[in-house]
Amino acid sequence: MKNDRFVLVKSQGLLTGAQILVDRETGVNYLFYYSSNAGGLTPLLGKDGKPIITEYMDNQ
Repeated sequence: MKNDRFVLVKSQGLLTGAQILVDRETGVNYLFYYSSNAGGLTPLLGKDGKPIITEYMDNQ
């Protein structure tokens, strides 16, 4: 939805897998990894150690 803060841009796997989300307000990319009923969320970092930023446009 257009009002959601986070946008799912990539997903793989069913019971075990990973998703990449982008925060529309900051542009920061996050990796969400899950396995069964457990999971973790972390910002994606570039080679320089800084968060990967995506300029997200609502018409994508």
